[in-house]
Amino acid sequence: MGLVLPLWVLGSFILAQVIAIVFIQLLSLIGISFSGVNTSVVNAATGAVIYVLTITLVIGLPWLVKKYRTSRQEIGIQETPAWLDFLLAPSGFLVYIVLSAILVMIATNFLTFVDMEQVQDTGFSQLTQRYEYILAFLTLVVIAPIAEEILFRGYLFGKLRQHVPLWIAIIITSLAFGLAHGAWNVGIDVFALSIVLCLLRVVSKSLWPSIMLHMLKNGLAYYLLFIDPTLLTSLGG
Repeated sequence: MGLVLPLWVLGSFILAQVIAIVFIQLLSLIGISFSGVNTSVVNAATGAVIYVLTITLVIGLPWLVKKYRTSRQEIGIQETPAWLDFLLAPSGFLVYIVLSAILVMIATNFLTFVDMEQVQDTGFSQLTQRYEYILAFLTLVVIAPIAEEILFRGYLFGKLRQHVPLWIAIIITSLAFGLAHGAWNVGIDVFALSIVLCLLRVVSKSLWPSIMLHMLKNGLAYYLLFIDPTLLTSLGG
C-alpha cells in the first residue's frame, strides 16, 4: 500500500493530463481550434480541468468501482478553519524556509548534477493584461494549493497513515509531491514544503493550515515571478 497509493495519485495526475491533451486534439480534428484564444486563458482552463479530473479519478474511481469511500474527515476538511489554523500557517512558513535552505545547501554540495537555477514552467509567461494576472493568480495561488493539498496531504497522506508509520507516510508523500513537480531543484524545495505541510496536518488534525501555507508560499512565488521579478536580484546584491 505504501507504493500503490503514491503511484495511484501520480498516475491519475498523468492520466488526467493525457485525457486533457487528447480531448483538445479531438476538438481540433473536428475543426475547433484554440489557436486564437489567449494562452493564459487556455492554460488556466486546462489546469483547472486537469486538477478536477485528477481528484475525480483519485477519489471517485475507487468508490465507483469498489465502493472504496474517502470521507471528508479522512481528507481533513470536515470543519471550517479555526483561528489557530491562521497562526499555524505563517509559523509553518518559517520552518519551511529554514528546512528548504538546508536541503538546497546539501543538494548544491553533494548533488552536483542538479541545476539549482532551473526555472519552473508555471504555464504563464509574459503577462500583460490585468485579466491574465488574475487568471495566473487564481490558478497558481488558489486552485493549485487547494487541489494539491486535497490530493497529497489530504488523500495520500491520510490513507498512508492508516497503513505505515507516520514518518514513512511523511517521506513517501513528500517524495511523491516532489516527483509531481518534475525539475530537481523545484522537487527539493517542495519536498521540504511537503514535510512541513504534513506536520501541520498532524498537529491541527485539519487540512486548512496546509492549504493556507501552500497558498502563502505560492503567493510569494507569484509576486516574485510576475509582480516584482527584480526583487530577488536586488536582495542578492
